[in-house]
Amino acid sequence: MVQRTVLTGARVALPSGVVENGRVTVEGTRIAATDAGPGAGAGRDTDAGPGAAGSGAVRDLTGCWIVPGFIDIHVHGGGGASFSAGTAEEALTVVRTHRAHGTTTLLASTVTGDLDDLARQASVLSELVEQGELAGIHFEGPFISPHRCGAHQPSLLRVPDPADVRKLVDAARGTARMMTLAPELPGGLESVRLLADSGIIAAVGHTDSGYEATREAVDAGATVATHLFNAMPSLLHREPGPIAALLEDERVTVELINDGTHLHPAVLQLAFHRAGAGRVAFITDAMGAAGMSDGRYPLGPMEVEVRDGVARISDGPTAGSIAGSTLTLDRAFRRAVTVDGLSVGEAVRALSTTPAKVLGVDGRVGSLEPGKDADLVVLGPDFRLRGVMRRGTWVVDPEVN
Repeated sequence: MVQRTVLTGARVALPSGVVENGRVTVEGTRIAATDAGPGAGAGRDTDAGPGAAGSGAVRDLTGCWIVPGFIDIHVHGGGGASFSAGTAEEALTVVRTHRAHGTTTLLASTVTGDLDDLARQASVLSELVEQGELAGIHFEGPFISPHRCGAHQPSLLRVPDPADVRKLVDAARGTARMMTLAPELPGGLESVRLLADSGIIAAVGHTDSGYEATREAVDAGATVATHLFNAMPSLLHREPGPIAALLEDERVTVELINDGTHLHPAVLQLAFHRAGAGRVAFITDAMGAAGMSDGRYPLGPMEVEVRDGVARISDGPTAGSIAGSTLTLDRAFRRAVTVDGLSVGEAVRALSTTPAKVLGVDGRVGSLEPGKDADLVVLGPDFRLRGVMRRGTWVVDPEVN
């Protein structure tokens, strides 16, 4: 018999808007119904029908919010572990850490390394994709600009030779979903076309590209801006650079790291309102310290020191550079609505709906609709995380948390 759970009393963020005193009915791993509860103008008999509160275990979530599970298309680590470690054990630690913070779907992002090592990492991660633990693999580097390498090891960078790009794609055995590269490098545009033709997202990032060259990359098939503003030329009034080209093009989804460190709130709002919620994906770009305390952590072949929650490269030619974040998406959501002034609906689109569309999985996740996976997050009145459900099973039980 399929297990049924009825969540009642909460404010529910649906595609049509927020429903007061809403109700979400879960059957097995799927959402069976979403509607307004008794006394909220539902206009239905509460003792009848598949969504009726009396037809299954009822959870009263009065005072809370229910939003779709978060989707992170750019994350390197968490819980003291990293995808770049190349082991299933560490990868699963990352996955479980972020799930406990509401991220029910995520890509595994790698860090610049030797091609053979990256291929080995991809082989391990691809198995977890096939098992349903990951949504795919995102290769960030090594095909990035030495002038904008950030927390990537400069000595391991290389130009995006299409043959090398193909090597990594093949190593992922059909699970590569995105690759970040600098399109101005030799082979850049050809590699963008190769990725686009292969159904893999070509992302512009860690780039020293100018405005026109970036437009050429988008015309060639690039559709994502990797952590916009970070690791690329600044927006100048006579040299608009890649930022203007990526923001203005309706074909491009822009990643934004909403942790209060990577972007000034005014800059984030400028980008958000220029692109709109339909073209913004909030990401973490998290490294191993996400969900952990300050200290030293590995990031690929480099070492990072975290102080006051901010991660920076410890030594070497890029010492002091910001090295990803320690962000989790529940914090990004709370900041969006309590600091940035976004509506709950806008935050839901940026953390769930839009990234689901980017990955092409919006028919299954990204919004609370009947037939989709029962991936949802329960937030308290203060927007702090209270519960997480993934495919109908509580990862964080709101009655316990």
